[in-house]
Amino acid sequence: MTGKVQKLLIALSVLAVIGFFMVGLFAGAAVFGWRAAQRAGNEAATVQNLKTIAAVELQHFNNNKRFASLPELVSEQFLSSKFSGSPVTADGYVFVLSLTSNSAAYSIVVDPLSPSSGTNHFYLDSALGRIHFRADRPAGPNDPLWDE
Repeated sequence: MTGKVQKLLIALSVLAVIGFFMVGLFAGAAVFGWRAAQRAGNEAATVQNLKTIAAVELQHFNNNKRFASLPELVSEQFLSSKFSGSPVTADGYVFVLSLTSNSAAYSIVVDPLSPSSGTNHFYLDSALGRIHFRADRPAGPNDPLWDE
């Protein structure tokens, strides 16, 4: 091989390595952006799910003078079947609804299934009727309010 051909092959090899590096860099950024968008979408869907649950619980209470469990709300067709199962998981989050012994009040705690499915934890109860959140642990009634 002549010197010019060797230099050309080296230059092409360097360009190929740089090209592969750049493609990998862009692919990594795209995956990171996709996951962030997915977490934000799960979070938005979860907030909407909490608003829906609060509304149907109120409707159920007005009709029956008591609040209901998630399975009961599903069986009475107040909620879609995505809220059935044990544990109840929807849109990357786990929903745990607790009733008082006489079903006169409820609280619901919602936590992400994993760090890749969401970052915030949520809380809602029948007394406050507002959504609370925490980023670092399960949320409760004394945590900041979610801006609606």
